[in-house]
Amino acid sequence: MDDIKKECRAFDFDLRAEQSEEHGHYVEGRAIVFGQPYDNGIFTEYIDDGALDKTDLKDVRFLVNHDTSMIPLARSRNNNENSTMQMTVVPGEGMDIRADLDTERNATAQALYSAADRGDVSGMSFMFTVNEDRWEGLETEHPTRHITSLGKVFEVSAVTFPAYEQTTFAARSKEEALESAETTLENAKQRAVEEKAQAEAELAEAARRAKIETLKARLQSIKEG
Repeated sequence: MDDIKKECRAFDFDLRAEQSEEHGHYVEGRAIVFGQPYDNGIFTEYIDDGALDKTDLKDVRFLVNHDTSMIPLARSRNNNENSTMQMTVVPGEGMDIRADLDTERNATAQALYSAADRGDVSGMSFMFTVNEDRWEGLETEHPTRHITSLGKVFEVSAVTFPAYEQTTFAARSKEEALESAETTLENAKQRAVEEKAQAEAELAEAARRAKIETLKARLQSIKEG
């Protein structure tokens, strides 16, 4: 698992603090957005509608700023009714979450609820792997990546700076995030080169076999004549 590349994307998409008799204090909002362009300076990226159709959402934590050393403020296990975090995939839009917070016994939960209620924290980010993606314009200076299938969502975080996308578990500098984006792009270009070479080799082999069959047919015709 450690060698699988984990990525994060953040959205400033209205994280809200709410309260009800059933759920107590909770926060809710959209953690994943379909069809929204994300420009990291290296390429523009979209998470396509349907990218969550086959995603592993069996065990997802709710954190703050991707701090995996902290105790989760909520957790979804198979998204069942007893989970303290509920996730809802909305076709054509993205994935909404509701995280029930224990504000009475957890100081961090109380602090987050207060910050969200005041509007001081309004964004969310999620950590994931990619199963499938599609690229456009790899030959250009600024290509486009479409993530068509997310592999696994590890956690969702309320984030202080939603415009700052990160690409690893630990909080890293912007330079490292850009370096990761460059690596992703270079890997995509390399795959494209390899796929083109393979296709050309298969075409050449098919042409060779067709030529052999043609020669065999001509030889047979000469023999019969």
